[in-house]
Amino acid sequence: MPKTQKVPEATIKRLSIYMRVLKDLEKKNTEVISSADLAEICGINAAQIRKDLTYFGEFGVRGVGYFVKELHFDIRKVLGLNEKRNLALIGVGNLGRALLSYKNFADHGYDFVAAFDTDKEKIGSDLPCGIPVYSMDKLDSLAKDLGIDIVIITTPAEFAQDAADKAVAAGVRGILNFAPTQLNIPREVHLKRVDLTTEFDNLAYHLHAG
Repeated sequence: MPKTQKVPEATIKRLSIYMRVLKDLEKKNTEVISSADLAEICGINAAQIRKDLTYFGEFGVRGVGYFVKELHFDIRKVLGLNEKRNLALIGVGNLGRALLSYKNFADHGYDFVAAFDTDKEKIGSDLPCGIPVYSMDKLDSLAKDLGIDIVIITTPAEFAQDAADKAVAAGVRGILNFAPTQLNIPREVHLKRVDLTTEFDNLAYHLHAG
C-alpha cells in the first residue's frame, strides 16, 4: 500500500463491497469480469472502482477485465483478512447475543473467542453459540492469551467508556462501539462507531424527501 497517500474511508468501505461480490462470483466459477460488469453488480460506476484499486497497485488486464480469484485474494490481503481476526464481545444483552449468533462473521475470517459482562448471573455460563462469558476482570489476561484483536461494545451507554478503557488497558487495538455514546480513546487504538439511529434517520429523510 502506498505510504504517502491516505486512503479515504469511503474507499475502504467500497473494497469490502467488491470483495463480497467477488467471493460470490468465485463461488459461481466466474473466472473473469469486466470493470463495467463488476460496477453494475456493486452499484458503483466503473471509474470509481478503478480509482479505488489504484491506491493499492495495478489490477486487471486492459481489454480483458479482472481475474476474479486473484482480485478477491488481493483485496482480502489489502484489508488484512488473509489472517484470522479474533473478536470479543463486551455486554451480553439482546444485541450482543444477536451478533454472537451471526454465522457470516466466521465466513469472513472473524472469530468470536470470548464474551464479557458484569452480570454475575451471566458470568461463567456458555452461550448457545458455545462462547463462554467471563467477568470483566478477566479481560486483561484473556486478551493476551486468546489474541483478541477487536472488541465489540454493546453495553448501555453509561458503561461503554469503562469497557473501552479496560479494552485499551488490555492492549486491544480495535474497538467497534454499538453503545449510543462517544468514546474517548488513545490515537493508537482504532475506533469505529455503529449508530443505528443515524441510519434510521437517513432512511427517514429519504422516505420523506420521496
